[in-house]
Amino acid sequence: MNEEILIPLSLFLSIFGIVYLYFSTRNKERLALIEKGADASIFNIGKRSSSSWKVVVLNLAFLLMGIGLGVFIANILDTYTGLGDAVYPSLIFFMAGVGLYVGFTQTKKHVGNE
Repeated sequence: MNEEILIPLSLFLSIFGIVYLYFSTRNKERLALIEKGADASIFNIGKRSSSSWKVVVLNLAFLLMGIGLGVFIANILDTYTGLGDAVYPSLIFFMAGVGLYVGFTQTKKHVGNE
């Protein structure tokens, strides 16, 4: 057997094993709770509301806008000043952090209104 096929095969088998163990253990847990007479509504406690995808999209949008703005400002500073290439990573990370903070505050405002 080729050694090159062993890496993807072992990766697939590992992921399959983890997923199988997760779902089989969850199923056994639920069956044990039902046998003890627990109410089935306890399985719906961890369900997210339907607006959770809006929070992810909002935060991702502000993160990407922050990264884009960081690249733009870094390019302007690199062109018109003598700061060099070190300005790119610093401004990208800084503006990404600002974007995440703005996304967090907007998410808090958005979730509070619903």
